Order: sequence, then C-alpha cells, then structure tokens
Amino acid sequence: MNEVIAWVQQLAELIGPNVYLQAAIIATVFIFAGKVADWIISGIIGRFARRSTNNFDDQLIELVHRPVFLSFVLIGLGLGTRRLGLPDPPEFITLGILRTIAIVVWYSTLSKLLHLAVAAFGGTRENAIVQTGMLSLLHNVMKVVLVALAGYFIFLAWKIDPTAWLASAGIVGLALSFAAKDTLSNLFAGVSIIMDAPYKTGDFIILDSGERGVVTEIGLRSTRILTRDDIEITVPNGIIGNGKIINEAGGPAQQHRIRVAVGVAYGSDIDQVIETLEQVAIDNEDILSTPAPRVRFRTFGDSSLDFELLGWIAQPVNRGRVRHELNCAVYKALNASSIEIPFPQRDLHVRSMPAAES
Repeated sequence: MNEVIAWVQQLAELIGPNVYLQAAIIATVFIFAGKVADWIISGIIGRFARRSTNNFDDQLIELVHRPVFLSFVLIGLGLGTRRLGLPDPPEFITLGILRTIAIVVWYSTLSKLLHLAVAAFGGTRENAIVQTGMLSLLHNVMKVVLVALAGYFIFLAWKIDPTAWLASAGIVGLALSFAAKDTLSNLFAGVSIIMDAPYKTGDFIILDSGERGVVTEIGLRSTRILTRDDIEITVPNGIIGNGKIINEAGGPAQQHRIRVAVGVAYGSDIDQVIETLEQVAIDNEDILSTPAPRVRFRTFGDSSLDFELLGWIAQPVNRGRVRHELNCAVYKALNASSIEIPFPQRDLHVRSMPAAES
C-alpha cells in the first residue's frame, strides 16, 4: 500500500506544480481504484456467491462492498489533504474527521456482520453453542469489544492519550460494582449457567419454588421460563445459580418416564393385574415401545396391593396429558377385568355399651 501511495504521489507531481490539481488527481485515482474494487467484489465475486445454496455469502458481499469503496475514497481524500500542505490546525481537523468517518463506517459494518453471523449460527438449532445459550453471551461480548475498539481508535484518530480515560473508567467501574452488586451477581451467575449448562433452551425444568416450564431464553441477567399455563416467569440468574434445579429433559435423551401408582384389593390375581396394566401402556400411542413399559409390584399397603405402571414418553411437555389418559384407561381396564380398586376402610368393634340411665 505504501508503494501504491508513493506511486500515486509521483504521478500527481508529473501533472504540474499546482498542489490543488495534484490533490484532485490523488483523490480521483483512489476513487477510481475504489470503483474497481467495488466492481470486483460485487461483480466477479458476487457472481460466484450467487451460485451457492445459502444466502450468507450474498449478504456478506452486499455488506462489505460499499465500506471498501468508501475506504478508498477516504484514503484518497486524506492523501489529497496532506498534499495541499495546509497549516497544522486545519490539516489536523480534516484528517481527524476523515479517520472518524472511516472508523464509524467500519464499526457499523462489523456490527452488521456480527448480527449476520449470529443469525446464521442461530438458525442451526442443533448446534451446541445455540442450545446452551453461549451464542447470546458471545454476541454481547463481541458488541462490547466492538464499541471499546471503536472508542479506542477514535481517540487515536484525534491523538488523545487513552491512558487517563482508562484509569478514570476503572475508578468509575469500581464505584458502579459496589452500587450494582446484585446486578453483577446475576451477570456472573448467568455466565456460570451458560458455561456450565445445567439446562439449555427448550428443556423442561422445575425450580426450587415448584414452578415447572420450558426454558425459552437464557440471558446474562435472567432466565425466562414458559409454564404450561402459558405464563412467562423471569427468574434472576442469581436465584437459579444458588438453587436446586430439576431438568426433566436432561440426560442422554429427552425422553421422560411416567409413573402411575395403582392399588388393587387383596386377593386379586396379581398376574392378571400386571397383564392388564401392561396392555394399557401398550395401547397408548404416546408410550414408547423402547424402552418397553413395565409394571412393578411395589409393596403391601394397608388396604391394597400397590403396583406401579412405568412408561416412557418422547417429550416431558406431554407428561400431564399422558398421565391423565393412563389413569382413565387403567380405571376402565380394571373394571372390565373385575379387579377391585379398594379404598381405606376401618372396622369398629364395640365391646360394651354404657348402661342406660334410668
């Protein structure tokens, strides 16, 4: 690039001694070079990009070609300004403005590119980064980094020493950390949740307080849960980080096991009971065949023989409905098989009656 700049300046000197004409020639050459670069990116590279099956490369070219052209224009204007040999104050202000424009243009471009990359990554729901919520954390961190870099380069563009500003920012940050300790606690807990991944978006969890629902969003400050009543609960990450969380969708698979307790009267044919309950599970379309449903004789109760019907369903969200269907089917099947469902009874024996008063 330095060789190109030197060559352009030598070419401008051949035009004549007029510095204004030389400055105009330098600016014109770089504008023409910017047009050529824009044509190469939009025309040649864009033609190959349009042949691909996804839109990411098309959007990338659409996003980049204009800032590249503007960069050439700003370089040409900056070199032209230097060629004019203006006094220090006007030259300093002009170059500072041109550098600031370039920083703003590329900050806006990189910010849009970041959003584009997040949208492309976010469209792949099976990606582990998306599922754990790490994408949201990376997006927020990159936005903060972009803002910090833009501010740093603007300071350099105007030849301002950023050391004192950084020291002041450190003092202000220390004061804010004491004032917003609860918010910072939630932020650190959010980072811990995202990194440790005790649950991910789409999982069914049960909080310490008893609320149960699907995780819809994992943010840096809070986690949002949608209950079965379509009520959204926002829980600060500090509370979740210090509490006990039951993840019903955890483990190697999202399958969820349902348990239905059934009591039958003493004297019932236990083989018939087991066969009847197993058939109820097999007839239900939501009960998976693998693992196979099973029936277990758990204990001798006070008034009944206690069995338990166990079956697996594909999604925890269906737990309530399937349990309702199984309870209804079990009651009908036991009645059809003449198997008695007992209820607690007490026998009262009276040894003597008090004497009647005369």
